[in-house]
Amino acid sequence: MIVGILKEIKPSESRVSMTPAGVELMAAAGHTVLVQNGAGQGSGWEDAVYVQAGARLVAAAADIYAQAEMVMHVKEPLPAEYDLIRPEQIVFTYLHLAADETLTRALIKARSVNIGYETIQKPDGSLPLLTPMSEVAGRMSIQQAAKYLEKPNGGRGLLLGGVPGVEPATVLILGGGTVGTEAAKMACGLGAKVYLLEKSLSRLRHLADILPANCFLLMSGPETIRRLLPEADAVIGAVLLPGAKAPHLVTREMLKSVRPGAVLVDVAIDQGGCFETSRPTTHTDPVYTVDGVLHYTVANMPGAVPRTSTLALTNATLPYALEIANKGWRRAVRENAEIAWGANVILGQVTHPAVAEAFGLTYTPVAQVA
Repeated sequence: MIVGILKEIKPSESRVSMTPAGVELMAAAGHTVLVQNGAGQGSGWEDAVYVQAGARLVAAAADIYAQAEMVMHVKEPLPAEYDLIRPEQIVFTYLHLAADETLTRALIKARSVNIGYETIQKPDGSLPLLTPMSEVAGRMSIQQAAKYLEKPNGGRGLLLGGVPGVEPATVLILGGGTVGTEAAKMACGLGAKVYLLEKSLSRLRHLADILPANCFLLMSGPETIRRLLPEADAVIGAVLLPGAKAPHLVTREMLKSVRPGAVLVDVAIDQGGCFETSRPTTHTDPVYTVDGVLHYTVANMPGAVPRTSTLALTNATLPYALEIANKGWRRAVRENAEIAWGANVILGQVTHPAVAEAFGLTYTPVAQVA
């Protein structure tokens, strides 16, 4: 198969969808790998390293789209790419379609084969290609909260962990999945007072065994959120419904109870955000203020640490990319239920139920088009 590795064009996005080591393995399996010029520079890999690994350099994204049977990105295709996507071409990347109707309809029109990293799912419900970036984003969320709590950055002027004789900041984390767990580890390690809210009792029991005593675990619900918001100096939105739009757990009305200078970090922004006042921002302009409360809502947080993120991402995505390339998408979808869950829009049909529900579109099981 001809596999194309595209240079990211989302603002301030420096990750790349495959490392040179990944290219070497793909080439060893008999596949042709096209890498767009400069694709790996932001993550620290020059073009020459990709050539040594067996890739062929291609100058323009349009040429990769014209030649490759499967194209790989980190982030979703942007409008400038919509018309480049060919019928039956495999697009393997993070898609987050339930939060983007325009992209969804563009991929339906393209009649391409669109497999989303974020919805590939194991039998136990875990999301193996979302997990590594969730680990990065969860840890980064606390770093950003700590930074924006500083007075010069518009915050309340608090040190997250306090000092002897001075209370630490209070961090409220909404969601106990990978993002929330990693955020809690970081915040607790810095000495903050942490509340983590989660709806699953079994998950709360698990977290009780692994998180330290300065993390207080509570069953999530509107009343609990309303009660804790006035105490919070930082709120981390870590909610995920696989493939679906995130629910608004903090409404505009509830925001009025949050202290001025507090920081909201919405890691769920890729799926629409879990704060009603959230809107996507970029690394170059990451924050804005509503009712005196800072909002950090960067839609590609791990892009700020591209070396770490690219290595972690390739570790997770490469086995699936190899299977799709080795078998072709139809056989891969039929033989691997995890990849079948990743199928979002196939040949003009919406094949993920959460995406169909988000926009009132017809859902077609992937087995009917594979």
